Amino acid sequence: MGIFSFFSKEKKQDLDKGLEKTKTSFFGKLSKAIIGKSKVDDEVLDNLEEILVTSDVGVETTLRIIERIQSRVARDKFLGTSELNQILREEISALLDETSKGLLVEGFDFPRRDTPYVIMVVGVNGVGKTTTIGKLAYQFKAAGKTVVLGAADTFRAAAVSQLEIWAERVGVPCVSQGMGADPASVAFDTLKSAIAREADVVIIDTAGRLHNKIGLMNELSKIRKVMQKLLPDAPQEVLLVLDASTGQNAIEQAKQFTAATEVNALALTKLDGTAKGGVVIGISDQFRIPVKYIGIGEKMTDLQPFIKDEFVDSLFN
Repeated sequence: MGIFSFFSKEKKQDLDKGLEKTKTSFFGKLSKAIIGKSKVDDEVLDNLEEILVTSDVGVETTLRIIERIQSRVARDKFLGTSELNQILREEISALLDETSKGLLVEGFDFPRRDTPYVIMVVGVNGVGKTTTIGKLAYQFKAAGKTVVLGAADTFRAAAVSQLEIWAERVGVPCVSQGMGADPASVAFDTLKSAIAREADVVIIDTAGRLHNKIGLMNELSKIRKVMQKLLPDAPQEVLLVLDASTGQNAIEQAKQFTAATEVNALALTKLDGTAKGGVVIGISDQFRIPVKYIGIGEKMTDLQPFIKDEFVDSLFN
C-alpha cells in the first residue's frame, strides 16, 4: 500500500479544513500587506518577513525564505505581487522537500521486517502524546499491522491508565507495570512480548518531563540500551510529539528533546485549532528533522501522514 493511497478526497477535505485557521490568518495579513503594490519591493519583503514571523514560521526560517525571494527578485528584475503566492509556495515546498527526504519510512506503511519496527515516542505532557500513540496504533492496525504498546511513562499513574484505555479501545495489547516502575524495564518487557508475538510495530510511551534535562537524557538513553539487548537497531524511530498551537514554545521543546535524544521524526498535533500552522515549516527547517504526522482533529483518522505536496497545496489553495 503506497502512502498516497491515504489521500482520498475525504482526507484532502479534512486537511483543508484543519489548516483553515492558519490559511485565513496568513493570507489575510498578506493581502493587506500588498494592497496598492504592483511589484515585490523592499517594503513588501519587510511586510512579508513580519507576517511569516508572526505566523510562527520562526526567525531563522523566515530569513531563509526572504533571502531566496530576494535572489529571485534580483535575478528576474521584476516580480509582481500577483506572483508572490506562487513564489512563496515554491520556496516553502523546497524547504520542506529538503527535510522530508530524511524519513526512514513514510506514513503507516513500511517494508516488511523480520523483527518489530520500534517507535519511541517523546514529548511533554499535554501535547497529545498518548492520544497520538492511540491514533498511531489504530492507523497501523487499519493498515494490516500487528501492534504492541508499552506504557513506559511510569511517572504518572494517569499516563499508564490512559494508554491502557487507548489500547483497549483500538484492540491492541499494552504492556505495563504501573506507576513508579522502571521505564526501561517496561520497554524491555514490551519488546520481548512483541518479538514473541511476531508483531510488526512496537510503540513505547515515555515520560514527558523537561524540568531536568540530564535526568531525561539518562532515562531515554537507558530505555534505548535495554531494548538494544533484544534488538540491536532499536528504536528505529524516535518520534517527538509537539503541540502546534503553542507556536514558539513548540520550537523550544524541540530544542530540549533533540538535545536529550536522537529524534528523527516529528508529529505536530492540534493544527485544526490554531492559526499557528506555520510552525510546521519552521520546526522542520530549523531542526532538519522531517515532520511525519500531523493532527487535524479528534477522529481516529485525523492523524494524517504529513505529505509535503498535500500540505502546501492545502495551505495555498
